[in-house]
Amino acid sequence: MSALALSVLLSLVSAVAYAGGAIVQEQVAVSTPGRSYAPLRRPVWWAAVVLNGLGGLLHVMALADGPLSLVQPLGALTIVFALPMAALLVSRRAGAAAWRGAAMSTVGLAGLLTLIGASDARSLSGPQRVTVAVVTAGAIVALMVAARATHRHPVVRSVLLAVASGVAFGMSSVFTKTVAVDWTSGIALTDLPSLAVIGVLATAGMLLSQASYRGGGLAAPLSALTVVNPVVAAVAGITLFGETFRHGTAGAAGALGCAAVAAGGLVLLTSERISAEEGARVPAPLGPGPSGDREPAARVEPSGPHGPVHGGQLVSVPGPARPQGRAEVRS
Repeated sequence: MSALALSVLLSLVSAVAYAGGAIVQEQVAVSTPGRSYAPLRRPVWWAAVVLNGLGGLLHVMALADGPLSLVQPLGALTIVFALPMAALLVSRRAGAAAWRGAAMSTVGLAGLLTLIGASDARSLSGPQRVTVAVVTAGAIVALMVAARATHRHPVVRSVLLAVASGVAFGMSSVFTKTVAVDWTSGIALTDLPSLAVIGVLATAGMLLSQASYRGGGLAAPLSALTVVNPVVAAVAGITLFGETFRHGTAGAAGALGCAAVAAGGLVLLTSERISAEEGARVPAPLGPGPSGDREPAARVEPSGPHGPVHGGQLVSVPGPARPQGRAEVRS
């Protein structure tokens, strides 16, 4: 098998591993809604951690044998693999809108990544690393605060947390590249802070991605994470490492168009999930009342000594109307 074919194979298996990890995370989020960030006592969640770690390892191996312009776009297939795998493994079927959104996100991301050109290997100076780490932490905290403020809209909250996770993973890749460039001239103790930042960002990305699947389904947060992660890394590569777009101005315009397509796919996925939630909130059909009219079905509440109890308080229930007149006194 040639090096190029091996790189393609490793990229595809990596995407499948990432998709499997996302499906497991979403199932854990559904079954343990009270533990949004780190359900450490769930062995199944650790299986998701292993799958994501395997996906990352295979991705690095694929980059060692193949060009970045091929391996990175193939990573976008995670979304495409996740939807049929979820339908097959956990009976979680996606609607037509979700498929269209996933396809748009994948095509837009793949096109964007293929237009990014390579550059000479560069590293970041000490002040640059501190600045990037502080800005990254501030962006992640801001997204988490915004997600908390939108707790009444679970899908929006989910997407914001997924974006925060993508930022964490993308910037961890930036620091990984920096350390890898430093190590070409020998391992130094000065890289220990950068290694610590990589560990913190990777852990934060994993925990935020787990929280993003609570109430947001599978497709919307996974698409946001899959798109934001490489886009953040690409933007950092352009601004920090001198990377450019292929084909000059035309390539930059094409990259903007691809980014718009990917963003449109995310919007479609988010709106599809919001519509599904609104449909689930439709009131139950009315039942026939005593007079034959359609009336809401009565809700049975637990009873106390003086009447039904609702929300910890007694609720007075009117009885049948008594005829007005002289009171009857029994001896």
